[in-house]
Amino acid sequence: MSEPVSPVRRSRLTRFTAAFVVLLALIGYVVVQHVSDGSPPGCVVRAGSGGGPRYELQPEMAANAATISAVGTTRGLPERAVTIALATALQESALRNIEHGDRDSLGLFQQRPSKGWGTPKQILDPVYSAGKFYEHLVQVPGYSRLPLTVAAQRVQRSGFPQAYAKHEPDAALLAAALTGRAGATLNCTGSDGAAEAGDPARVRSELVRAFGPEVLPAVSGGPDRTAAASGVREISVPVPAAGGGDDGAAARRGWELAHWAVARSGGLRIEEIVHGNRVWSAARADEGWRTEDRSGPDGGVRLRVAR
Repeated sequence: MSEPVSPVRRSRLTRFTAAFVVLLALIGYVVVQHVSDGSPPGCVVRAGSGGGPRYELQPEMAANAATISAVGTTRGLPERAVTIALATALQESALRNIEHGDRDSLGLFQQRPSKGWGTPKQILDPVYSAGKFYEHLVQVPGYSRLPLTVAAQRVQRSGFPQAYAKHEPDAALLAAALTGRAGATLNCTGSDGAAEAGDPARVRSELVRAFGPEVLPAVSGGPDRTAAASGVREISVPVPAAGGGDDGAAARRGWELAHWAVARSGGLRIEEIVHGNRVWSAARADEGWRTEDRSGPDGGVRLRVAR
């Protein structure tokens, strides 16, 4: 017959077991953080060239954020609308186009087919889901002057309406970069565009899907004539000149397009982006946006796709 375990010994055993479980959980957390957040590739957006606030995110998140921003500005919506949309998507899906959620919720904004947001296929299209979010947001009277949590909640009707607030600083940083107001503030590293060939036709298609057909000029002989000829892999995206001598709008549009390209560089195999006197290269992404006067005569944005 075994000897009964004393209360003191039982208490020590319980504490040891609890401590061991906590230790295992801590080790697991560190490993997950190292694998998912601490290793390249990754993207970072900064408040400016100094040591101000910064926000780090994975390439998938940056690509989805760029799409959300492009859909908003193409509808003529202000930066505040983009900030609200980005904060909402950060809360609902962590800017990931997930195929699951509460009940039948799907996608970046966790929209529900059963509630009339669209079919599952539509909702899982970031361009469509962002458009539906903005469609509802603009119906909220005075949304741009409301607290972000109030504006987002009027659209989402979430069970946790205050949760959007914690994402506002990061969303504001992203919106400033992706709408082009803050130039040369977004960088993505660890994705070598030369490692795999890209498709200029796909880059053009994604530009048009995000920004509308007006983003690219009509090209006689087919939209990819220049890209296909002699192995040329460069795409020129014009930036319309601002009226009345105001260069601010043109500069903002240029950086909007350039930052979109950086955010999409990994998936679209974009290896180089040139805007004005700044250059970003996938092979030298750790240097960020370099100063190098290679601007074209039209002052637009030039993208070179990996071959």
